[in-house]
Amino acid sequence: MERYPNIKGKAFVFLLFLWFLWLMNFTSRTIFSPIMPLIEDEFLIGHARASSLFAFNNLGYGISLFFSGIFAGFLGYKRSIMLSMITSTCLFFFIPYVKLFSLLSFFSFILGMSAGVYLPSIIPLITEHFEEKSWGKAIAIHDSAASISIFSAPFIALFLLKFLKWREIFDVFGVVCMVCIIVFWLTCNELKIKKVKGDLFRGIMKRRSLWVMGIIWVFSAGACLGVYFVVPLYLTKELSLDIAYANKIFGISRIGGVFVAIMAGFIVDRFSVKKAMFYMILATGILTLCMTYRDVRFIEVFLFLQASVSIGFFPVGLVTISRMFEKEHRSMATGFIVALGVVFGLGVLPYLLGLAGDHLSFRLGIFLFGILVIFSSGLIYFLKELK
Repeated sequence: MERYPNIKGKAFVFLLFLWFLWLMNFTSRTIFSPIMPLIEDEFLIGHARASSLFAFNNLGYGISLFFSGIFAGFLGYKRSIMLSMITSTCLFFFIPYVKLFSLLSFFSFILGMSAGVYLPSIIPLITEHFEEKSWGKAIAIHDSAASISIFSAPFIALFLLKFLKWREIFDVFGVVCMVCIIVFWLTCNELKIKKVKGDLFRGIMKRRSLWVMGIIWVFSAGACLGVYFVVPLYLTKELSLDIAYANKIFGISRIGGVFVAIMAGFIVDRFSVKKAMFYMILATGILTLCMTYRDVRFIEVFLFLQASVSIGFFPVGLVTISRMFEKEHRSMATGFIVALGVVFGLGVLPYLLGLAGDHLSFRLGIFLFGILVIFSSGLIYFLKELK
């Protein structure tokens, strides 16, 4: 397979298409948030039951991340993504006809499983289509779609709801996905990998670097999104800020992450990935500590800086995984490491911070976690594969 030497011309168009696939993949999960009030009203359910859609979706997503990393290499990365998109497309066309909320929850779970196949499969394809000197830029540009999805999903929903009912939004998604399936099949090449003798899963699980990178990912994901989940409670319940003002500064704080995520990719292609990751995690930990400062004026600044810097870890982390693991292991390593981050960083950490808020204070919980993030930067030393 001929690789693109740089991200120009045809290579940029191809990467932009992959970026759109990741945007659609992520938005298929985030779109439930802005239309949730309409779903509540139609099914006549409470907030807790409505929120269970996210629990089912993330459960499916975490399970799929782990197992798709194991099996994608055997099935084929291109075929895995095709299967993911075909499954999602079918679900998009089924959802408008759902009459029971329990069935919608089940579809949300399957949609999460379908979406989880994408990331462990696309990273090996990106690293195969682009030369290594462009991995940082290519992965960073591609990964920025997730950050943009978080902001754009409410606006996409508002625009479509002017013309359609909430159920019909999924019909639009289904049509778009059908077009994406055709274009992806025609433009992307399958990655050929050597058949590895022996137990591939057992072999990779014995590698210390897999577990070290997994622990680093847990703390970095927790600092970026785990803390993100409890910040509104911290601002309103503990700092007594008005909810409208709290949501305003909370929303603005996420804007910088889009630009930092892209910049991180250019930095990692020019400098040592090991140093870039170390300083990024260290800065994230320090800024997490600073979020506990008592003066609200400074918290606004630190919240913006922490949200911006923390999200820059992920493109750097994906490049690190790509460089540490051979292409036969790359999908499996990506799936396992990201799954750890989803389960513990996005699942367990917010619960622990909530316990701290109930029995001690959010400030203390966030402060202690910030210290742990700083210490986790030292684990970079044990990634011996990185030169």
